[in-house]
Amino acid sequence: MANSITHPRPRHTWLTDVARFGLLVRDAIRPRATPFNLAATVVLSLGLVVTWIRFTRGLGATTNLSDNYPWGLWIGFDMLCGVALAAGGFVLAAAVELFHLERYRGFVRPAILTAFLGYVLAVLGLLMDLGRPWAIWHPMVFWQPHSVMFEVAWCVMLYSTVLFLECLPSVCERFRLRRTLALVRRAMLALTVVGVVLSTMHQSSLGGLFLLAPAKLHPLWYSQLIPLLFFISAVIAGLSMVILESTLSHRLFHSQVADQRPADVDRLVIGLGKAASVVLLVYCCVKTIAVMKAGTWNLLPTPYGVLFLVEVLGLGLLPCALYAHAARVGSATLTRCASVLAILGVVLNRLNISVIAFRWNEPVRYVPHWMEVVLSVALITLGLVAFRWIVNTLPVLGARPTLTPDHGEAVSSKAAPSRGAVSGNDDGHAPSKEVSTCLRSPL
Repeated sequence: MANSITHPRPRHTWLTDVARFGLLVRDAIRPRATPFNLAATVVLSLGLVVTWIRFTRGLGATTNLSDNYPWGLWIGFDMLCGVALAAGGFVLAAAVELFHLERYRGFVRPAILTAFLGYVLAVLGLLMDLGRPWAIWHPMVFWQPHSVMFEVAWCVMLYSTVLFLECLPSVCERFRLRRTLALVRRAMLALTVVGVVLSTMHQSSLGGLFLLAPAKLHPLWYSQLIPLLFFISAVIAGLSMVILESTLSHRLFHSQVADQRPADVDRLVIGLGKAASVVLLVYCCVKTIAVMKAGTWNLLPTPYGVLFLVEVLGLGLLPCALYAHAARVGSATLTRCASVLAILGVVLNRLNISVIAFRWNEPVRYVPHWMEVVLSVALITLGLVAFRWIVNTLPVLGARPTLTPDHGEAVSSKAAPSRGAVSGNDDGHAPSKEVSTCLRSPL
């Protein structure tokens, strides 16, 4: 009887993964005439045109900013709202790494990725707003320790670095960088602690900036408690964004989370909503205390008072009650609806403080230029496109490969192939159909 000939399985190295990664990139950027891709192409093209005009003709040609209104939509929305909505990274990382709520570990990587992209986009928006953007590195050399802006600049810079390091496990798993992965995992607890400290500092300091303008900010929004309110509302925005992001990810990238049962995801979402209801209640109480301390009840019947009530009651207390009721009846759908209202409430709060209620008694008010709006929408679109591409190329969602210490082969943690990674057959030739399924998400 003839001896059977066995062919050795090809050894996988990070070089072969880089080569296959190039194939995946080629498939990811291949044109597809989907509605999202067409709309994103148009928006990003307009954004590039506006960027060119801004850097060639200056702020005067692209914004309605003036000496009375030096901060506009790019600071109020892109920076303040972007940083607040990116707070889910440190909130989820602290819950899992510090408080050992392991059931939420599946939400950590998407939350950190969303936070990292949020900070990158916020910095891009800041570059558009700066009169001399080439001098953005000055805080690194010319120290002003008594300046709130100096503290915010350093915290944002350091926390963006922390978020980048926290995103490295997905890259290391994708390219089988075992030693780097082990090093990052050992440092994850320290990175989480540093991230929580830096986030607490700059989230509150962004509110502290407006303590310098008591005569310019409307009395209903001005308070000595603004730094505390900014931090609490950032936690609310972070929890709500994780709920919304997990919902959209499980619907748009369902092929990558096929091993996760919807009922389990719903229970986790309800748990996050329960925590968000408590934080929202604390926020509303602190907001009430701020109004009582300032004695501005008589301003509530005014138009600005109506806007204040819409922010606090309609987009603060209402989602708090919806979160609590959803946790009581076990409704994940109601929790997701409440998360949208809570996010809108935080966005409205940031816009009220930085744009709408700032210099509220001026006869000539600031109205954003259409180019400001286009560039803000382009940054959001860029974030969505970047998130989709990264999720489709790195193990952010779904099953994750576990690197064995002996031969470096990637084996799924749930005996399933890694989602979003190029995998070949045993003979090392044809890639699996999983790649095309992953890349062809409904977006």
